[in-house]
Amino acid sequence: MSGRTKERGRFIRRNDADTRMPASTISPADKDERMKQGEKGAWVSIAAYLFLSTLKLFVGHYASSKALFADGLNNATDIVASVAVLIGLRIARKPADADHRYGHRRAETIATFAAAFIMASVAVDVLWDGVRSLMRPVAVTPDPISMWVALFSAGVMIGVYSYNSKLGKAINSQALLATAADNRADVLVSLGAFVGIVGSLVFGWHWLDPVMALVVGLIIAKTAYEIFYEAAHALTDGYDEKELREIKQVIQGSEGVLQIRDLKARRHGSDVHVDAVIAVDGQLSVEESHRISDQIEQVLIAREEIEQVMIHVEPFTPTIGSSESQK
Repeated sequence: MSGRTKERGRFIRRNDADTRMPASTISPADKDERMKQGEKGAWVSIAAYLFLSTLKLFVGHYASSKALFADGLNNATDIVASVAVLIGLRIARKPADADHRYGHRRAETIATFAAAFIMASVAVDVLWDGVRSLMRPVAVTPDPISMWVALFSAGVMIGVYSYNSKLGKAINSQALLATAADNRADVLVSLGAFVGIVGSLVFGWHWLDPVMALVVGLIIAKTAYEIFYEAAHALTDGYDEKELREIKQVIQGSEGVLQIRDLKARRHGSDVHVDAVIAVDGQLSVEESHRISDQIEQVLIAREEIEQVMIHVEPFTPTIGSSESQK
């Protein structure tokens, strides 16, 4: 039997001995520990947002900077979004029970979904305030301190983004990767506020500050849409076609598989569940058929994100014009 396993997003060939004992399988205890690690990322975001939102709202108000104040509002709602992610990660760690036979992993996706809605509401508020400021322009020059606060905030969020991005990839957490995407948007938002303030201070372009507030709103809206789309796609059992083709290749390359009659996959939080119907030689015993399906399951579960594989075996019945190579 030959199989494939995933390395850095692509499949590589493994020998027969490897497929019988996948060394990379992650135990439930390991996955639970990784979820705990994900909570650290949420706490880092919450701490950063608490500090920066307080600083930006205070300085933005008293330094008369629309862009910096909008950035502060963004960070204030980011606190709520990060708390939602934290709650989702904690619920997702709960084991299966009588009402949730598949566990609670989708709580992580629901938390991501909630975070996207919160970000969208902030985007609408910031955009509306920016439009009103442009319709009723007031020649106000922001205080220079607002410029340095915006630049300082961008530096802090670069560090937070780097931490959450690396941790999210390491533990394969959708919620934490969504948080990292929000962190990255916050870097752009703060840099945008910096540009608007510099334009107003150095060149006297008083209109640039509210314009950059609009840019801030658009960046928030774009990030919210991307996170919303990913979460909605997962909640409606959507799955990437390219990854599904790779799973199909693994099954097709397995010894004894004559045909794949059906193949489905869906995300359950950060994990993946795979369902497949395969056809094998009808003369095989139940034990031999089970061995084929068991080996396929072992190879697929060796991929860290795949938690559950269900293989249904049916007898292969050749028809006129068909061949055993048809899969």
